[in-house]
This record gives sequence, C-alpha cells and structure tokens, in this order.
Amino acid sequence: MSVFMPHLAPIVVLLFLGTVFVLGISLLVLFYGAARRSAFFAKLGAGAAATIAASYLLLLGGVSLASSEQTLPPDGWKYFCELDCHLGYSLPSAETAATLGPELQQISAHGKFVVLRVKTWFDERTISERRGNGPLTPNRRKALLVDDTGRSYEPSPEGQFAPARSGTRSTAMAQPLQPGESYTTDLVFDVPKQARGLRLLLLEDDPETRFVIGHENSLLHKKIYFDVEALERMGK
Repeated sequence: MSVFMPHLAPIVVLLFLGTVFVLGISLLVLFYGAARRSAFFAKLGAGAAATIAASYLLLLGGVSLASSEQTLPPDGWKYFCELDCHLGYSLPSAETAATLGPELQQISAHGKFVVLRVKTWFDERTISERRGNGPLTPNRRKALLVDDTGRSYEPSPEGQFAPARSGTRSTAMAQPLQPGESYTTDLVFDVPKQARGLRLLLLEDDPETRFVIGHENSLLHKKIYFDVEALERMGK
C-alpha cells in the first residue's frame, strides 16, 4: 500500500504558487491606490486580495474537512513530493527496550524505549523527464510517536545516541540521495510504559506546507500514520 502527500502534488503546488502570485499583484494594486490616493485602485486591490484569500482558505479548509485518517500496514509506503520526484518512507522494524547502548555505557528509559527503523528511498520511477540523475537533498522532516490517547512524543535526545554507541549504522534523514538509493534511520523514543496503540507520524517540517491544499500539515487535515504496534506483533 502506498499513499502520496500531498495528493495531486503538481496541481496543488501550482495552485498555491499561482494564488500567491495573484495575491501579490492585488496587494500591489492596493498599495498603488493608497500611494496615489486613488479610491478606485485601492478598493480594486483590497477587494481582489480579500476575495482571493477567502476563496483559497475556503477550498483549503473544505479539502481538509473531507480528508480521512489513514494508518499504513507494515508493508506500507508514504511518499512525499519533491516537485520533480518523490521520496518514499517505510517502517521496516520496531522494537522496545528498557535500556540501550553497550554494557558500560547503557542508558535507561524513563518509561520504555521504542526504537523505530525508518527507510528512505529515492524512487527512481517518480523522476520527471527533465530532472536528470542528480542527487536530491530531502526537505526537512519531523517525527512524532503518537499513542491511543492522542499524546505525542518527540525522539529522545539521549536515546538517539545509543544505537551509534552500539555500532548500529543510522543515516540522518537530511542525507542526499541519488535516484534509486536508500538508507535507514533509527529513531528512538522514550514513552511511558503504559503507552498503547503507538503509531509513527512522519511529517514535512516546512512552514509553507500548511497552506498547500490537500497537505496533511494544513489546518484540520487528517494525518497518515505508520502502525508501530502491528510491527511489534510481527516481531520485526
């Protein structure tokens, strides 16, 4: 199972950029009218800007309200659009532990450690014809572990260093990739022992995505999760 974020990426990104451009023109007309003391141009610019902004926000909110929450199965892929190509993310393994690190440098969890291995793949099948074969630096990502009460947890600063001390190879998610390449990143969370129904929420961390229609970062839009507990039950 694969899902793409945002849906119809080229269209919604062009719609966002086009709206910003036309809104900018409207504001210039408004400022021109104010500077020339022209009521006609001032009203024209203000009216156009208000209409464009309201229409876009109405469409943004409507699409968000119509969205539905999804939880990906263990073999699921979540794709993020990078305009002329896509990066796919999956969750190959999940495990819990009370302590992490080599014997003489072990650290203990306040609750329990949840160690997730996330795979990043530059899917060469998604490259546009004009892009070429150059490397891609992923946009910023944000990872949260969410329990069945809706409480979210960020990666543990202490826990993140433990796999490296044990000799486990983990690549930062900002590492550039060539088409077809992939790598894995270990994310370590420290959550209460009683936390249940855990799911991983992997998001884009760029502020402009909040204004892209159909993007899960936009206001009221439902999220796409990875099912952590399903992986743990399978022993992966």
